[in-house]
Amino acid sequence: MFKKLLASDPELIGRPDVTSQVDALSEELVDGTPAILKSDLVALLGEDVVLHRAIDLVRYASDASAYRLIPQVVLLPRNADDVAKIFTYCRENKRHATFRAGGTSLNGQAQSDDILIDVRRHWYGAKVEADGLRLRARTGTILGHCNSMLTRYRRRLGPDPASESACTVGGVIANNSGGMRCTVQRDAYSTVAALTFVLPSGAIIDSSAADAESAFATAAPELASGLLDLQREILADAGLVARIRRKYSIRNTHGYRMCAFLDGDTPLQIFRRLLVGSQGTLAFVGEAVIETVPIPEVTGVAWIAFASIDECVALVPDLVSLGATAVELMVAPALVAAAQAFEGTPTYWRSLDPNAAALLVEYGAPDARALALLEQEVEVLAARTRPVHPVEFTSVAEAIELAWHVREGLLGLVGKVRPAGSSMVIEDVCFPPERLAEGARDVQALLSKHGFLGGVAGHAAHGNLHFNLMADFTDAGDLGRYSAFMSELVDLIVGKYDGSLKAEHGTGMNMAPFLEREWGAKVTDIMWRLKALADPFGILAPDVILTRNPLLHLQSLKSVPTIENVTGSMHCIECGFCEPVCPSRNVTMTPRQRIVVRREMARQAPESPMLAKLQAEYQYDGIETCAGDGTCAIQCPVGINTGELIKSFRMAENGDTAEAVALILARNWSKVESLTRTGLRATDIAAKVLGVGALTGIMAGVRTMVSNDLMPAIPGPMPLAAGALPATCRDGAAAVYFPACINRMFGREPGHAAMPSLADALLAVSGRAGRPLWIPSDVAGLCCSTPWHSKGYRRGHEFMANAIADALWRWSDGAALPVVVDAASCTLGLLDDVGKHLDPERKARHDQLDIRDSITWCHDLLPLLPISRKLPRVAVHPTCSIAHLGLVKQLNEIASTLADDVEVPIGTTCCGTGGDRGLLHPELVVSATREVKAALDAHPADAYLSANRTCEMGMLHATGRPYESFAFLLDELSRPVSADRLRSGSRTGSPSP
Repeated sequence: MFKKLLASDPELIGRPDVTSQVDALSEELVDGTPAILKSDLVALLGEDVVLHRAIDLVRYASDASAYRLIPQVVLLPRNADDVAKIFTYCRENKRHATFRAGGTSLNGQAQSDDILIDVRRHWYGAKVEADGLRLRARTGTILGHCNSMLTRYRRRLGPDPASESACTVGGVIANNSGGMRCTVQRDAYSTVAALTFVLPSGAIIDSSAADAESAFATAAPELASGLLDLQREILADAGLVARIRRKYSIRNTHGYRMCAFLDGDTPLQIFRRLLVGSQGTLAFVGEAVIETVPIPEVTGVAWIAFASIDECVALVPDLVSLGATAVELMVAPALVAAAQAFEGTPTYWRSLDPNAAALLVEYGAPDARALALLEQEVEVLAARTRPVHPVEFTSVAEAIELAWHVREGLLGLVGKVRPAGSSMVIEDVCFPPERLAEGARDVQALLSKHGFLGGVAGHAAHGNLHFNLMADFTDAGDLGRYSAFMSELVDLIVGKYDGSLKAEHGTGMNMAPFLEREWGAKVTDIMWRLKALADPFGILAPDVILTRNPLLHLQSLKSVPTIENVTGSMHCIECGFCEPVCPSRNVTMTPRQRIVVRREMARQAPESPMLAKLQAEYQYDGIETCAGDGTCAIQCPVGINTGELIKSFRMAENGDTAEAVALILARNWSKVESLTRTGLRATDIAAKVLGVGALTGIMAGVRTMVSNDLMPAIPGPMPLAAGALPATCRDGAAAVYFPACINRMFGREPGHAAMPSLADALLAVSGRAGRPLWIPSDVAGLCCSTPWHSKGYRRGHEFMANAIADALWRWSDGAALPVVVDAASCTLGLLDDVGKHLDPERKARHDQLDIRDSITWCHDLLPLLPISRKLPRVAVHPTCSIAHLGLVKQLNEIASTLADDVEVPIGTTCCGTGGDRGLLHPELVVSATREVKAALDAHPADAYLSANRTCEMGMLHATGRPYESFAFLLDELSRPVSADRLRSGSRTGSPSP
């Protein structure tokens, strides 16, 4: 259906019906990886390691850079032995390979036109060592996850790039990434203590092993002796030694880390240091031991705005001398845009002069008194220099988070105004810090000269400046402007300032042609000789650092064809920030990849075989396995909800017959509820007779005959059928209680006591707090309308939205009473979606309703509830809806009143259930909860809490842990002590023995 739809209606995919674009994927790859290459690698590594379809090659062709290379194959090695086998294959068959981790690199260093190696999928995992002083991490571990592990030790890793939530440890080491607070003394080069790596020869070396030096010398004798030769040559040139030291006194990631020859005493010590910043061109780093840095006990931030950049930068040295942990520069146009985009930003930003600028400063201290003294010094210092607004420090966590969200959101602010069809190049250069103001003026003048936006930002304390260039690289004029700008930029940074052409983003295809211009012929020659020593067959990442092609930076630039603009999807900058939170990330595609493939479809001619192939493969990968949870929008700098894009495809696929059936179901939803409960009772009986495993197998057979996307699976024990709702009284009720239909159908898990039900628990807690709830007698058949929306059934959706809106208005006596909902996804649907499908009169009424999730309701009851005891430890799963509602903090606070230790396992995102999506595709839930399951297996809890029934079912099936609504435990632990004793100490939510 998707294929027919897109082929027959070019307007639907948001592009004119024109011939293919110049960078469209060639029809030679319509069957994916060439047959011989595919068969060789499958035989070598196994089929599950080799991604070979056309859609796989497309989705890995793009990353956060402006470049696009089509790999011939994508490999997912499971361990170092697999990597060694790939290297051997490359040597023997004259092929080359490039590594990709988070895909957040900005300069084209994570792309390949031959073999691309994904080192994120199977390379996740980290362990805290030495009481937090060190962290041992595999290369595919998300940097933010590492810092979460270290939080309890008041430590973190030194590098802190804005992509922290998406980039990996391997990528950070490969690029020697920096960040807002990262000094040159705390970057990866200075804090990596040991590496385990695979040489292009296939030898595996652990630099921390007792025999590591001899193992390295034995495995690579020519490399070991050659490194010492290069070291002697460098040390013999005093001028060169001084230049190398000077170049690394500021941030510099352009080329190989030449100071390794000055800092290492042995071949392995030199090589281990050279691997930091080598961007996968010398060896593969599989694991790292990294020294951590302390986190201040208290932190405060402030914005200091001035009439000009010069005044801002003039203050930076004094701010740094007072111990600022970060000093970030933003110009007025960005602040004005931020004031419009983010609630809670300073009101004076809206009226800033275009020439103004501001510094975001952060200070840390061991206690509040010490911090206050520091802040007073800063305020006195700033007052002498005439800021445009008084300096106001804050230590409120939410305010600090907003400040950094604004700074890190600069990428999104620019991305939203990017002209259609244009790509975004993000440059970063470094000046001697004392010349930053002069350098910023020169860069802005150069940008304006070539017709680019003049906005700059950066890490002022480090002399590090960022700026964006937006151009349509399919347009010869734009390409010419870009070429001329880059040539003059190099002359400016190197010729006038002797600065760094790349400060923290690595070299990549974008800056490799200019390496010799910065370093000179002698150092560049040393770098080429180093590359030949480490990689004599040239199998690793050609052109990423060293190139013979002076025009490399102007080639392989990607087009950005127009696609449908649902929730701004047309503005996707392909940064990849969405990927770590996507439920399908470990099984099919991510939001970025869904958009990347859609763009490739738009590049193709309407009747091309490649378009037909991509459409066919997109049905499962792109549409069926999208949970539609929208968590991607929270992480996206541009705020794109790719789930809504996919829902629009589902809606377009629904014909008149399907719409009519969906409407009938909506009109008869009470019968569906009844049939579901009957089915659950039958399933329970069948499971007891046949066993869950047999029942799962039977249903799998049925699914093969019908459709995996229509017939649900039985991935594990199904819940009991819900019982009748308890009777309540309208008189004296403090709120209306709307039990969601999922809770009217699904009861508790087998092995748990059937009573109390969720409704019983919420009624009991509310009554105990003196805030009784009333359940209307006519709730059956009414729903939040989300099931129809998620499947794209417009008519059923509109019918149910109107029906529930009318009922809520009636039940609440015209909004006189608040409405409490016991499923977070339903609360979200009622608050964010229903109103969009109502006529103006209904919408005006609906907007007056006070709709509260059970989390908020119970959180407000906590002061009124006597908690009789606490559990040692609980694990909490905040669902995607809870995150969208902004209730994660409240749920955790409830859990904290019920347990001494509360854990939201690292890696927790949407569980992939997506209503019934997880029952249709259980593999989606397994993908989404992979990291969570590992965390719970390592550290089980005494109870597992959430707030959405289908999500709790999915978590049980995927992790084996009995998740239930927090309300059950809140009810149990807030009962009078005597009632607990009557139960002989047993837990309400515990499975029966």
